[in-house]
Amino acid sequence: MASAYSALLLVFFFWISETVSSQQSQTPLIKLGTSISTNFPPTSWHSPSRRFAFGFYPQGSGFIVGIWLANKPDATITWTINRENHNVSSNATLELTKKGELVLRRHRNNAADEEELIAKDLKGPASYAQMLDSGNFVLYNERSEAIWESFNFPTDTILGGQNLNAGSELLSSASAIDLTTRRFHLRMQEDGNLVLYPADSLDLPLDSYWNSRTNGYPGIYLNLTCTGDLLLVNKTLHTIQTVSSSGSESNSTSIIYRATLGYDGVFRLYSHNFGGAAEYNISLMWYVPEEQCDVKGFCGFNSYCNMIIDGQPDCVCLPGTAYVDPNRRFPGCERNYNDGSCKDTNEMASLYNITVMEQITWDDNAYFKSSISEESCRKSCLEDCICAGALYESGSCSKQKYPVKYVRRTRQDQSSKVFFKVALESIKSSNNSSAIGMVASVIRRTSKKAVVQILVMSLAFITWCLVALSISGFFILKSRVVKGRMQMESGNFGMALKVDVYSYGVVLLEIVFCRRNMEINVSKPEEILLSKWAYELLVERELERLDLGEDVDRQKLEKMVMIGIWCIQDEPDLRPSMKNVVMMLEGITDVSVPPRPTAASA
Repeated sequence: MASAYSALLLVFFFWISETVSSQQSQTPLIKLGTSISTNFPPTSWHSPSRRFAFGFYPQGSGFIVGIWLANKPDATITWTINRENHNVSSNATLELTKKGELVLRRHRNNAADEEELIAKDLKGPASYAQMLDSGNFVLYNERSEAIWESFNFPTDTILGGQNLNAGSELLSSASAIDLTTRRFHLRMQEDGNLVLYPADSLDLPLDSYWNSRTNGYPGIYLNLTCTGDLLLVNKTLHTIQTVSSSGSESNSTSIIYRATLGYDGVFRLYSHNFGGAAEYNISLMWYVPEEQCDVKGFCGFNSYCNMIIDGQPDCVCLPGTAYVDPNRRFPGCERNYNDGSCKDTNEMASLYNITVMEQITWDDNAYFKSSISEESCRKSCLEDCICAGALYESGSCSKQKYPVKYVRRTRQDQSSKVFFKVALESIKSSNNSSAIGMVASVIRRTSKKAVVQILVMSLAFITWCLVALSISGFFILKSRVVKGRMQMESGNFGMALKVDVYSYGVVLLEIVFCRRNMEINVSKPEEILLSKWAYELLVERELERLDLGEDVDRQKLEKMVMIGIWCIQDEPDLRPSMKNVVMMLEGITDVSVPPRPTAASA
C-alpha cells in the first residue's frame, strides 16, 4: 500500500512539474526592473493565451491591483492584493525591482511616494516573474524555483489546480463592487471540516450554515482539479470526499474552472469555456447552500430572509423593530421603542402587547428555556423587560433578547409559534399641546383674584397628592418586596428582579464607549454589539484602543467596564444589586473580572 501511495505521489509531482515547466517555457518572462503604470500602457502583464492578466484593473475613479480573467464583456476578478486597502489612485506604478522585490508605489502630489511590498517573506530575491495560463502569478529565484505565488494566498476564489489548505479560508467581498473582506467566509478547518460561516461570528457550530461533515480528518485540504472536481484530499492525495463532481475526465485547456464565495454567502463553482467555434460562455455547475435564505447573516440583526414572488430574497424586520437604513434592507433592523419605561411586571400589560407569528424560528442561544404552557410562555415574555420574543415549539418556551441574530422561516410542516413583544402607541404630543393651550386660554379669561385662588388650591392639591403618593409608595414597595420573596420561593423569578441593574449596565457601557449598544456602521464586524466588543477589549487588555486621551485613569476605566458587564449578565443571580454597584463604584468593594455574557458569545 505504501509503495502505491509513493508511486501516486511521484506521478502527481511529475505532472505538476511538467505542467509548470511547459507553462514557463511558453510564458514571457517579467525581468527585473520591469514596471507597469496606471498612466500609460501597458497597465498589466498577460498570460501567454491572454486569458489572465495581472496589474491595474479600472474600477470607479481608480484602479485595483489583482488578477482577472481578461474576457469580454466583463472581466472576472480572481485575486486582489490587500483587500482592506485595495483602491489605487490614477497615479501608481507596479514594479519588479532590481532588488528582486514586487513593489506597488502610490505617487503623491507634493509628498513622498507610498510603497507597499506585494510579495512578502520571500526566501531570497526574485530573478524573474511570470503570469501563467492557470491564473497563478509566480516569482522565481535564479534557479527557476518558485519562491512566491498568488495561489498560496487566495482571496475569495480558487481556480483549477489550486488548493485551499488546512487553516486557510476564502473571504467574500462586501458587494459586487466593494471588494473589501466582509460578511462571509469559507474555512478549511484544521479538524478536516469545510465550513461556511458569517464573518462577524465566533465560528461556532451554531454559526455554521453549511459544512462538509468531514471533521475527524485533520490536515485534509480542498482541491479544485483541472477537470472541475472539488475534492477533499489528504496529504497522500487520497480523496476523503467528493464535494462536487464535474463528470469530466479530460483536462481541456479551453475550459477554466473557478470556485468563488460570493458576497451573498453562496459558494459557487463555474466553468469558463473558451474553446470551439461557439462564443465564450460561463456555466454555473454547482453551489451551496441551495436556498439563499439558508445563508446565516444574509439579513442583519432582528430581521429574517423571505423569498418574494420573483424568486429574489428580501429582508423583513421583526415586529417591534424598524430598518436601520430604510434604503438598504440587508443591514438589519433595530428596536423602535425604548425599554427605559420597564419598571414593574404589573405595568407591562399597559406598556406592551404581544404579536404572534407562526413558522418563524431562530438559532440563537436562548437566555431562558423551560417546558411550560403556551399561555405561560406568552405571559412570561410580556412581563420580561429584556425579552424580544419567545419561541414556543413542542411544549418548550425559549426566550431571546435583542439583538436576535439568526431568524429564519420554517417549513410548512413545522409547527412553531413566536410571541414578539411590541410597545403600545404612546399618547400623541399633539393632545398634550392642545390640553396646555386650553388651560392657558382659561387662565387668560380669568380675573387676577381668581388666578390667585386657583394657584392656592392647586398648591394645596399638589401637596396632598405628594403626601398620598408617599404613603402609597411605601405600601407598594412593601408589597413588591413580599411578592418578590414569594416568586423566589416558588421558583417563578419572572423579570421583576432589572431590570434597573441591567439597564444601568447597558447605559454605563454606552457612556464609557460613547456609542449605542448596537451599531451597524462600524469599522469591524466584532464592534456591532457593544457587550461583545467591550468584553473582548477587557479580557485582551486592549481598552486603550478607545483613545480617550492621556488624562483618563486606565484603572478606573477598566473598573467601569467590568461593572457594566457584571450588570448585564444573563443570569439574574450573577448581577449585583444596586447597593453593590454603588459600593464597587466607590471602591468599597473590589471588582473582579466578570464571566462572558451570552450576548458577547452569540
